[in-house]
Amino acid sequence: MFDLDGVLVDSEPVWEEVRRAFVADHGGTWQEDTQSRLMGMSTQEWAAYLHELGVTLPPDEIARGVVDQMAERYRHGVPLMKGAPEAVRRLADELPLGLASSSPRALIEVVLDAAGFRDRFAVTVSTEEVPRGKPAPDGYLAATAQLGVDPRACVAVEDSSNGLRSAHAAGMRVIAVPHPRYPPAPDALALAWRVVPDLDSLTVAAIER
Repeated sequence: MFDLDGVLVDSEPVWEEVRRAFVADHGGTWQEDTQSRLMGMSTQEWAAYLHELGVTLPPDEIARGVVDQMAERYRHGVPLMKGAPEAVRRLADELPLGLASSSPRALIEVVLDAAGFRDRFAVTVSTEEVPRGKPAPDGYLAATAQLGVDPRACVAVEDSSNGLRSAHAAGMRVIAVPHPRYPPAPDALALAWRVVPDLDSLTVAAIER
């Protein structure tokens, strides 16, 4: 089970830039810990949070405005993480893959097409399609349910604090690939079964061991 943002797509800097500018342009105040809080939230959750920061628009308009700007950025190229296409192909040749992402469905679809990932994932879930975003386990549990597998028989690949907590709460073993700019909190990283420096280290043999 893969996360998307920060694992396969180097999108966190783009999310931060877009949402930070949106907050500033609409009367809100970006806080020092805002980005770390937002990572893993569902669309509904982060839109409500930006509204709490003082953005004058209602949450549904906030979500629509930010997602439209993200989609426009992606139309100019999806910033894949180093080794992401190779890792997905390598694992998909041997194992069934799922995707549990906090991105809205519209952005997931853009990435699947742009990166050539569509036929590599047996199931994809957006946390806007489940009751709660990360760190709740809902997205991962929905993905494993659709695959018809026990979460305890799955390995999740995550980067963020909320993502690590989410996969661990679902009962999965978690491989952490920390993002150098947005490292997870130490207590969240301690939940990882393994920590690897990059996606090149993610092999079928390493998972089977």
